Amino acid sequence: MSESRYCPPLDEAMRKRLEARVGRLHLNQRLGIETDYEARIFGQGRTFFHIENWYSIHGWMRGALRLMGVHGRGRRNARAIQVRHNEIQLAQLPPAFEGFRILHISDLHLDMAPDMPHALIEALRDVEYDICVLTGDFRAETFGPYAAALDGMRQVRTHLNGSVYAVLGNHDSIRMLPGLEDMDIRMLMNETVLLERDGNSIYLSGIDDPHYYRADNLEKTTQCIPEQSLSILLTHSPEIYQHAAYADVDLMLCGHTHGGQICLPGGIPIMSNANCPRAMCRGNWRFRQLQGYTSLGSGSCVVDVRLNCPPEITVHQLLRGTPK
Repeated sequence: MSESRYCPPLDEAMRKRLEARVGRLHLNQRLGIETDYEARIFGQGRTFFHIENWYSIHGWMRGALRLMGVHGRGRRNARAIQVRHNEIQLAQLPPAFEGFRILHISDLHLDMAPDMPHALIEALRDVEYDICVLTGDFRAETFGPYAAALDGMRQVRTHLNGSVYAVLGNHDSIRMLPGLEDMDIRMLMNETVLLERDGNSIYLSGIDDPHYYRADNLEKTTQCIPEQSLSILLTHSPEIYQHAAYADVDLMLCGHTHGGQICLPGGIPIMSNANCPRAMCRGNWRFRQLQGYTSLGSGSCVVDVRLNCPPEITVHQLLRGTPK
């Protein structure tokens, strides 16, 4: 592999900025895992890698889809992003947040194809919401350069209104953090922010990727949340659901699974890439008091194709009431 397949080197100015932002220990852990992971991908270590990085699979899948006559349709499907509306009832929702709308976008993979940012921008037209949250995977590959993903996000950001909060996914390098925050995207790196409205408040938390990097720290993230307060957690993957429930999180928004991306008729996924029950791999779900929503994602990876699993952005409307 050529050197260009690696992430750009981390200069001293960026290192200092990242250390100030997430702390030296978190930064060293994340960078160390990223470096080890690239070594595995490029054949210097054990043969563990994601399907996204197994390039012969890409060609095989495209060839198989063409033989079945569905490649072109699948590519069109991947660009026809649907706007879904989802009502979530929360018993502890403060009165001022009745009807509060959260635009949820996940798994953007903006550098998968040159027209992916445009497809997302088209879906955003006329969508109304109060805040936007992004639950990770801005980049198509899990390693290497990320400038194209940041450029795609920069295009999309101009079409997002108001406050935007986000977390990193397993495809994202921590090196992307400064670029994303320079776009006025508030990255939540095992952090919690307070959302206030007419004297009422809710707590919005976000954790670093729990799937591959396992850089999440839920205890640190939620320790400042008072008991009986409403809390919403952003995480890339649903796999953290048990820990979130026992940490008294009320609502968890996530993605990662793509809903399967290429599914059998009826939306039955051929494979799942999350270590959790399949019921938690798409749409609404519940575990104990925790309500969750796993986005099907707005983008695609491995191949820019979707079958029986349309891409989505979701507007969650929060309502006061007992969850059904």
